[in-house]
Amino acid sequence: MTPERARWAAVIAYMAFIFLLSSIPSTPALPGRTDKHLHALLYGGFGLVVMRALARGRPDGLSWAMVVLTTLIAALYGLSDEFHQSFVPGRQPDAADVVADTVGAALAAGGYWWWGRGRSRTEPPPPV
Repeated sequence: MTPERARWAAVIAYMAFIFLLSSIPSTPALPGRTDKHLHALLYGGFGLVVMRALARGRPDGLSWAMVVLTTLIAALYGLSDEFHQSFVPGRQPDAADVVADTVGAALAAGGYWWWGRGRSRTEPPPPV
C-alpha cells in the first residue's frame, strides 16, 4: 500500500471506529452528565488524520484552506453520525454533539496547521 493510500485508509478506519461507537445501543451515564468533551476529543483525532491525509503527510504542505476543509468534513460526518444514532435504540441525535464534534476537529486541525507552520520553518521537509 502506498503512503498516500495508507493515510486515507487511516481516515476511513477512524470513521469506521466512530460509526461503531455510535452503534452502541446504550452508553453509561457519565459524571457531570455531559459527553461533549469526549465528542471534541474523538473528533479532534479525526481532524488530525484528515489533515495529515490532505497534506500528504508533509507538515510544510499544510494550509489554512485544509483547516477549513477538515472542519467541514468533520461537521458533515458528525451530522451523519447523529442521523445514524437516530436509528440506534436507546440513542438520540443531539445538535450539541455536532457542535462539539466540529469544534474538536477545528481546534485539532488549526493546532496541527500552527505546528506545521513552525516546523516547516525550522526543519527540512520529510521525504515523501
